[in-house]
Amino acid sequence: MTRRFLLSLLTCASIGALIGTPAAAQDRDAHLEHARELMRQVPLIDGHNDLPWGIRVRYAASVDSFDLSVRHSSGHTDIPRLREGLVGAQFWSTWTPSTYEGAARAGMEQGDIVHRMVELYPETFEMAGTAADIMRIFRSGKIACMLGLEGGHMIENSLGLLRAFYRDGVRYMTLTHSDNADWSDAATDEPEHGGLTPFGEEVVREMNRMGMLVDLSHASDSTMWDVLRVTEAPVMFSHSSSRHFTSHPRNVPDDLAIAAAENGAVIMVNFVLPFIYQPAFDWYEERGALVQELRGAEIETDAVRDSVRAWMEANPRPVPDLDIVADHMDHLRDLIGADYIGIGSDFDGIEMPPSGLDDVSQFPNLIAELLSRGWSDDEVLKVLGLNVLRVMQEAELVAQRLQAERPASTARIEDLDGWESEPQDRSRD
Repeated sequence: MTRRFLLSLLTCASIGALIGTPAAAQDRDAHLEHARELMRQVPLIDGHNDLPWGIRVRYAASVDSFDLSVRHSSGHTDIPRLREGLVGAQFWSTWTPSTYEGAARAGMEQGDIVHRMVELYPETFEMAGTAADIMRIFRSGKIACMLGLEGGHMIENSLGLLRAFYRDGVRYMTLTHSDNADWSDAATDEPEHGGLTPFGEEVVREMNRMGMLVDLSHASDSTMWDVLRVTEAPVMFSHSSSRHFTSHPRNVPDDLAIAAAENGAVIMVNFVLPFIYQPAFDWYEERGALVQELRGAEIETDAVRDSVRAWMEANPRPVPDLDIVADHMDHLRDLIGADYIGIGSDFDGIEMPPSGLDDVSQFPNLIAELLSRGWSDDEVLKVLGLNVLRVMQEAELVAQRLQAERPASTARIEDLDGWESEPQDRSRD
């Protein structure tokens, strides 16, 4: 728990009954209109939103069944709330669990969901492929849309599939999700490769050649170091926070943050409670351990559910104010400067966000919090979107150079990592 958050709690306890609104929230309110003014100048580019998976699971991938044009009481995202939150550009996550059978198909289908969103609501959304596209679309009053492939397992060890995803609108790929890929280690799995395999290095090189950003969220520290050694373009962390505050392995340690800044990267701070708040991380760890213990005791599913529910009632989930997110940003600004920070909410992939960032409509609250802490207009504009635009522009320039130097890679994991060759199809022999 940070000193600022402790002071906020003490303030609420001492005068909350008198004024009804915490002092921190009052400070933000005084800066809200200025925050909105800045958000009308530069697009707020959110690095990660999981709505496509929600539509695929809850609505059988039917965008027509999920009316984005009306405000919903559940979830975090719809058009009225995107407009209220002044979202200027969105990386829509296309995700599957690491063990999902048919991962490439599911990734493509989620991309198709986004394309159909754009077709259904052309007055609101437009697909973007470049940094220039984002600014053009933003100036037209629309929300620029890009795809982020969350998990390298979805390319099924094929550089051809990687290129197909790029052609479909994917502009970054998260190298791993919760489990190791066949060619890179994840932050939340047992080390298997020591970082990137030779084929994993080739994946990074091909992403550089195409202009697809390498996303290091979910990657192990060893994978991060290997990428920073191999890449010729700036990388990104689409939804990660600082390990300085929270010991979650998904977060970025200070030494890697410094190295990432030297690469020109952008670290997009997220809103996931166990990533941003140590008491919440501890709470989730305890709940997970309880579930494992109960399952190991071979208790019936209903009994496990009842026991966990009783534990949660006795141990309420710690939910901090949004100022904890600004604490992570403050630390990164002190460590590496405001040039390397962005916002990657993970909305619609969050079990519960911090108070004051309840959905996409409340992005201005976070910007007002930064202003209340003394962040300059220039620094805020960088965090909103200028840093992401710079990373994209630099990656585009690297791609132009590399495409002039070499053709598309035809490397195979069988050759580079010593896998056994796939069986030959002799059905027509």
